[in-house]
Amino acid sequence: MNYVSTRGTAPVAGFSDVLLAGLARDGGLYVPQEWPQFSAAEIRAMAGKPYGEVAKAVLAPFVGDAIAVADFSRMVDEAYATFRHDAVTPLVQAGPNHFVLELFHGPTLAFKDVAMQLLARLMDHVLAERGLRATIVGATSGDTGGAAIEAFRGRSNTDIFILFPHGKVSPVQQRQMTGVSDANVHALAVEGNFDDCQALVKAMFNDHAFRDQVQLSGVNSINWAR
Repeated sequence: MNYVSTRGTAPVAGFSDVLLAGLARDGGLYVPQEWPQFSAAEIRAMAGKPYGEVAKAVLAPFVGDAIAVADFSRMVDEAYATFRHDAVTPLVQAGPNHFVLELFHGPTLAFKDVAMQLLARLMDHVLAERGLRATIVGATSGDTGGAAIEAFRGRSNTDIFILFPHGKVSPVQQRQMTGVSDANVHALAVEGNFDDCQALVKAMFNDHAFRDQVQLSGVNSINWAR
């Protein structure tokens, strides 16, 4: 599977490169060069299967041969084993025609856990294969930071820096970010709002020399793999 930038001038990249890059060099977002197609039969076959098995089936075409099937399967299993509910994201019927998809069973109780738990494992795996160490930078208004820190804490090949607006996150969210003692985790309070935090992150990504020096990568929604 190859990916192209929405701005059209960055080189075509494979899944692993997109995973580590986050934002394309031309400032665009990476999207698939061609979109995978699922037949009606393939979609019907997913009915009733465990969340992890459906995740593998849906995500596999986007990963392609960038990660060995056995390794990818193991990481999906490990990621969703961290959730407190066997169904991972259970669909609960609240009325005759009303259903609620519960996305709060992950380690930090935020829906961001659904993506972060797998993203951290994928990134650490690819970095280990390449013998690299990456600097993860992200901005948060609360939930993303806690979920990212929980997912990346203690990882062998990453250092994570999360910027959050001082005094503008809940006490629980702040404790989730600042109460982690792992050496690779750094939570930074910024005087300003979330947009100020995001602007700092984007500025770092646009500084290509700095980006290369620290092997910069991102975990905000700019990262296709998330």
